Amino acid sequence: MFERTELNARNDRTQALVKVLFGVMTVLLALPVLIILGMLVVRGGPMISWEFLTADPTNGMTEGGIYPALVGTIWLVSVALLISVPIGIAAALYLSEYARDTWMTRAINLAIINLAGVPSIVHALFGVGAFVLFFKFGTSILAASLTLAIMTLPVVIVATRESLQAVPHEFREACWNMGATRWQTIRRIVLPNSISGILTGVILEVSRTAGETAPIMFTGAAMFLPFLPQSVMDQTMALSLHLFAISTQVTDVPEELPYGVALVLIGLVLALNAVSIGFRTWLRGRKKW
Repeated sequence: MFERTELNARNDRTQALVKVLFGVMTVLLALPVLIILGMLVVRGGPMISWEFLTADPTNGMTEGGIYPALVGTIWLVSVALLISVPIGIAAALYLSEYARDTWMTRAINLAIINLAGVPSIVHALFGVGAFVLFFKFGTSILAASLTLAIMTLPVVIVATRESLQAVPHEFREACWNMGATRWQTIRRIVLPNSISGILTGVILEVSRTAGETAPIMFTGAAMFLPFLPQSVMDQTMALSLHLFAISTQVTDVPEELPYGVALVLIGLVLALNAVSIGFRTWLRGRKKW
């Protein structure tokens, strides 16, 4: 039987110290989020009601509800997802499964990294020049969603590529040895086993898309509209821009109103993320490896 030595005791103390240190760092990271959420609930909670969610803004946006902005945010997020997710997954599939290590693929990877670091206001100006003026989409949901899609493409591409590369290469070799083509292997083996990781990128995209203000301010969102959008070629209100407007541009706004709008925006993002996380967890539970 081994006796406990001084080295063992010293290692145990070091391990306990590191564990406590990491725990404190985790608490410090979570504490600001909890404080912000608590402040929003306390100060914005009294504003939340069914009427607040389903009524239009009135009296110069100082009263009423946020229904047009809520619907507009869902429009923008949904169209941006429909555009960016297929393109991002296709690009990741090419880079992970088809492309060789050449100067072109290295240039593409560098472009993806650089695109992720471009400020949102630059994306907004690009959206104005490309989609509003050049393609003549005008200030519309389509122009704003395309701008948001391009801004969030790196997140989808990187998350998808990492998820594809996490699938063991032996799975591919087994399919190829059975006579399957590369596309059959990707469609039946690689994608089903990486879908949970792909959803991670989608979750991050939803969070960023719903909260952006600058890209939609110049390309498709309006401060106030007395009607709901009927197609992607219409303008729309959005929660992030509405929050900016009532916080900085509108006078005589009740103090709790901006907090109520912010609470709804956070709640919408959390709800969308919760659905995606639940679906991802269910898919992970079906994995056989």
